Amino acid sequence: MRTILLQVAVCLLVIASGCESLRFGSKQTAEETKKKPEVRQYVQADTGRWLVHDVNRPAPPVITPGIASTPDQVGKSPSDAIVLFDGTDLSQWTDTKGEPSKWIVRDGYMECVKDSGYIQTKRKFGSCQLHVEFATPATVRGNSQGRGNSGVFLMANYEVQVLDSYNNATYSDGQCAALYGRAVPLVNACRGPGQWQSYDIIFHRPIFKGKKVVRKPTFTVFQNGVLVQDHVELRGGTGWKGPHAISDFEPHEDALPISLQDHGNPVRYRNVWIRELAD
Repeated sequence: MRTILLQVAVCLLVIASGCESLRFGSKQTAEETKKKPEVRQYVQADTGRWLVHDVNRPAPPVITPGIASTPDQVGKSPSDAIVLFDGTDLSQWTDTKGEPSKWIVRDGYMECVKDSGYIQTKRKFGSCQLHVEFATPATVRGNSQGRGNSGVFLMANYEVQVLDSYNNATYSDGQCAALYGRAVPLVNACRGPGQWQSYDIIFHRPIFKGKKVVRKPTFTVFQNGVLVQDHVELRGGTGWKGPHAISDFEPHEDALPISLQDHGNPVRYRNVWIRELAD
């Protein structure tokens, strides 16, 4: 009996000692925590230097997002976009001489007329987000570069190729979604002839200092929702200079028109809008 009582007493002492240690340990931890200074980190932004999670940091503007197009229904642009073509007229476009364009407008789209020349916006733009929808001819004629050829030019100098590249072999840096002569698309994401397709282009303009380019232009391009150019930096222009030659950089203004190419094929365009981006 004495042995049992002794064992019970020892257990009680051990438990009491443990509780005291826990109490003391908790108190010590709390004191140590109290002594640690609060970590305050700052980030540098265009609007200044801000504390992380600072509720006073300016919030972005609120916009209404657009609605994507379907093959039969044209979508809507975001509320802060500049609509360049809404399917009704060419009031925001001219030919390259500043005269009214001879491209045709009907059924909600504009169509290139052979030998009518390029069409370009009246307004000038630099860095931007550009949305363009296009359709190559439903009736297939020609091959390689002679089939559904056109192009979307940023600043009238840097081309995202438009071509019927659906089962149509050509040189890879000249197929649909290529940065002409410079960059091959990551994949061929083309739909068939006559079907509406889309480009969503994020473009940051080049910056020149005198005759020298100090920041090269970059392109990110989605074709039909698929990434085809991933923040590609151009190392020169995209102008055709011969079968195996391409243009170099030439200094130009900070803002220039968006233009669409007449390459002799009746390519159609619709739902063209743009959002200007800061440099």
